[in-house]
Amino acid sequence: MQPGETLWSIAAANNFTTRSLAAANGLSEDAQLAAGSTVQIPSEQEAAAALAGGPTGVQPSPASQSAPQPMGAYTVQPGDTLSGIAGSSGIDVGQLAWMNGLDPSRLLLAGTVLKLPTGAPLATRPPAVPAAPVVPQAAPFPAPGRVTASQIGDVAASHGVSPSLAAAVAWQESGFNNGVVSLANARGVMQILPGTWSWVEERLAGRPLAADSPIDNVHAGVMYLGQLLRDSGGDEALAVASYYQGASSVRTSGLLPDTRRYVDDVMALRSRFGGP
Repeated sequence: MQPGETLWSIAAANNFTTRSLAAANGLSEDAQLAAGSTVQIPSEQEAAAALAGGPTGVQPSPASQSAPQPMGAYTVQPGDTLSGIAGSSGIDVGQLAWMNGLDPSRLLLAGTVLKLPTGAPLATRPPAVPAAPVVPQAAPFPAPGRVTASQIGDVAASHGVSPSLAAAVAWQESGFNNGVVSLANARGVMQILPGTWSWVEERLAGRPLAADSPIDNVHAGVMYLGQLLRDSGGDEALAVASYYQGASSVRTSGLLPDTRRYVDDVMALRSRFGGP
């Protein structure tokens, strides 16, 4: 943003409505942006996808209208308990709580969005709670803020990960928007679960990460992607599949159809960010 520019003037100069440009950037239509702020110019398809998701709340990835939904998404229903959900999903209650940043001793609110193991039976149960989703209060926090492909590339290079691959994953996951929370409780630019965030802090970062920082969200996601690359022997497609589906699920079940589509989308996006 240059001095004197507004969201309206940028939209008009690029043949978009203010509403569509705002939606693509996770902003309100009347947002007042300071000089020096970054506004991403979407494609027509990306702007349409953002409008379809609405200007607020949980939105689909702006990367593609056909992007697969996050796996294992479940919204807590009235009468559900964490132990009951864990038992039906074949997972230890402590593991489910850790993954989603929950205190297993506290009341589980209807409407809470959870990530369940890929393929868990409850993941396909149709939601009956029309209220706004409840996001567990755990790091990382879905704080406002955006990053650029260049910033992601710098972080990726510092961790030995391909800048174009990291940028493609970030765009597919959130459109570079740190305020996004998925239907499966993943947060921020790289769409990281609370349990993954804690694991990265302890095992890979070796330091506390700023829970509301877009750049530290990128650091966490890139470090996790880098570990998946090492675990896969450098197989980028397999690492991307594990990022989306979960490494253990990929090992036991192979790539599911939605995962193959996700990997194809990410690999197609790489050329947009200077990759092969």
